[in-house]
Amino acid sequence: MSDREQLRATLGTLATEGVDPAFAELDVLATGDQVALMAEQGIVAAQAVAAERESIAHAVDGIVERLRRGGRLVYIGAGTAGRMGVLDASEIPPTFGTDPSLVTGLIAGGEHALRNAVENAEDDRDAGALAVAELGPDDALVGISASGRTPYVSAALLTARERGAFTVSLACNRDAEISQGVDVAIEVVVGPEVVAGSTRLKAGTAQKLVLNTLSTLAMVQSGKVYGNLMVDVQSTNEKLRVRAERTVMHATACSPEQAASALSDAGGSVKLAIAIVETGADAATARAALDAAGGNLRQALAATRAGGRPD
Repeated sequence: MSDREQLRATLGTLATEGVDPAFAELDVLATGDQVALMAEQGIVAAQAVAAERESIAHAVDGIVERLRRGGRLVYIGAGTAGRMGVLDASEIPPTFGTDPSLVTGLIAGGEHALRNAVENAEDDRDAGALAVAELGPDDALVGISASGRTPYVSAALLTARERGAFTVSLACNRDAEISQGVDVAIEVVVGPEVVAGSTRLKAGTAQKLVLNTLSTLAMVQSGKVYGNLMVDVQSTNEKLRVRAERTVMHATACSPEQAASALSDAGGSVKLAIAIVETGADAATARAALDAAGGNLRQALAATRAGGRPD
């Protein structure tokens, strides 16, 4: 059997490559019915993610452990899967005030591939291995592939495992190739796409939902969120500056004037401003309490109220 025949046989077993007769008249449906069908399939994607909550939770725990060691979270993928990783990673610094290197996304074919198809990039195993060659035991790698067989991703996961990194696979088919040997396998089985084989649809939606969960909960457990408030958000425009004031007001029940004053004293840091208002301490004292708590606002407030220092 030739390589192409083997690939054809393999693809024939994948749910993401299936042709569902339920969608066979998509092109002749009324626009409203087409929209309803797309919306229904979006719900299917969300349900597939919910069904994998245990494996997703295990992945979050492993990622948080590596971040607490000072490691990194890295996503890697090709095509739509790679773009989902880059998109999620790019939103972490402004949302949670992190260094851009803490969560990063790698895509087969490099930056050019974010907007353009790069021929054969997903088949380049050597490039996948090289992309993660600097990862180590303190790092976490999430390999993303709708089919679950992308050579670029498979090679990256294998190399990361050899280097001791925590490895997570994210596929949209059961018993995926990339799931073999990883620390946690996440398989969100969404079934055939509305447009057959177009895995930017349900598969892409499911991938983004999983990545949202992994990165957001990793940041929550890293002390970047107080309650459900973005207390490390970077106030880089007027809307975000107003949001910062509102966040301080919501967390402390203070007036707009008090929030603005505390934010001024805190140099724009929402987390520090909340600590100032809640404890009545000056900025230096509140900052010292936060530093002692490793940046965890809840722990810093508890320790300050108790008259002690965080454990």
